[in-house]
Amino acid sequence: MRIGLYPGTFDPVTNGHMDIIGRAVKLVDRLVIGVARNDDKGPLFTTDERVVMLRAEVAPLGDKVEVRAFDSLLMHFAESLDASIIVRGLRAVADFEYEFQMTAMNQRLNADIETVFLMADPRHQAIASRLVKEIARFDGAIDSFVSPAVAKAVRARVKGSSPL
Repeated sequence: MRIGLYPGTFDPVTNGHMDIIGRAVKLVDRLVIGVARNDDKGPLFTTDERVVMLRAEVAPLGDKVEVRAFDSLLMHFAESLDASIIVRGLRAVADFEYEFQMTAMNQRLNADIETVFLMADPRHQAIASRLVKEIARFDGAIDSFVSPAVAKAVRARVKGSSPL
């Protein structure tokens, strides 16, 4: 069984993430979406909230997709899943430099796990979770960047109420 891992913080999950997930699920027998704990970065949503949101977003994809939180080295998490592929999305050339360095380090840690890059759909290349949060904080329209449920959660959180 070919297991793929798509890691990220998903704070919040965007249409760009969902595009990558929808395409990655076609490449593997099982796709695990790894939600990284990044509490030190001051995320808008807790790890548990991000897991809940992602599970709701990927539910239409069925049992082939699983969402799990992790707080370990990415390669250790991938090994614990018996993943053979790490899926990464690329939006622009600027992403490539970071991803190139990360892939080189990951290969040194475990050469048996391949990293596969999927280019973001051109409609989603400019979407970044950081920008979605910033737009929402200034009461801008985020509906074309995230699903309706995620937009509602983001708006609630930036206004100081419970998102879920």
